Amino acid sequence: MRNAFAQEMTELGGKRNDLVLLSGDIGNRLFDRFKESAPGRFLNCGAAEANMIGVAAGLSSCGMRPVCYTIAPFLTLRVMEQIRVDLAYHHRPAVLVGAGAGLSYASLGATHHSLEDMGMLRLIPGLAVLAPGDENELRAMLRAALDWPGPVYLRIGKKGEPVVHPAIPAYTIGESIPVRPGGDVRLLALGHILPAAVAASEILAARGIPCGVTSMGSLKPLDTRILAEAFESATLVATLEEHSILGGLSTAVAEWLSQQKHGNRAKWLRFGTPDEFLHATSTASSARTGYGLTAESIAETILSEWP
Repeated sequence: MRNAFAQEMTELGGKRNDLVLLSGDIGNRLFDRFKESAPGRFLNCGAAEANMIGVAAGLSSCGMRPVCYTIAPFLTLRVMEQIRVDLAYHHRPAVLVGAGAGLSYASLGATHHSLEDMGMLRLIPGLAVLAPGDENELRAMLRAALDWPGPVYLRIGKKGEPVVHPAIPAYTIGESIPVRPGGDVRLLALGHILPAAVAASEILAARGIPCGVTSMGSLKPLDTRILAEAFESATLVATLEEHSILGGLSTAVAEWLSQQKHGNRAKWLRFGTPDEFLHATSTASSARTGYGLTAESIAETILSEWP
């Protein structure tokens, strides 16, 4: 995803004179082509993430469209106050791109895990929280975020994620993206767990269980229309996220369900990480296996709860 982000920024930088890219001391070589297409509009703010947000707020107040990029936990956990006060409180349009979210940096330990970021940021008024499922969604969401009237957090993976969409999908912030038509089982995936959801749907289909897949894409604003349709038409709904089950998509759906006046017939399963630190270092794939976030584990759990 990060390569797709750099490519999209390069393309947009040549078209938009208001676009400026701020880096938290990473990605210098990654953005060489952006520097060529947008001379003078790349700023390495160093390992000073709070200051980077302040710089973004100042640039935004002068009519620029800043995009801040660094590793997800450093862009969120370290600078909540600056995001809240400098950007959101003043309704400053800026895009915060957190790379390597979830368990992508599992090999570097808990300091580099990002499993609480969406839960924290969705509490901030006026801040949109997005998580693309593949690189084509990333391109669509970045374009939409740059035209959004307020601040946006864009949570992306690292590299090597499978591509789900054959082309860049149409996208509006606050709406989901259909991937496979609905069936008796509906998988609602947020972020780069989407390829695992698609693979799980194929396993279930091979077992004779029709399974639809939707990329939720936007945690805030939340697409409640698709939630209503899924819980009313399906037998089982599963939410999937590489994030704690506290605060993210699971919590947002629970909040929505608690406000519904009519009973929903669908059973609901939650897939995410538990309320704990992962103390062991491992590969990202091993960490995901341990938390049951692989296609095989997701399908097995759903089969055990079916019908």
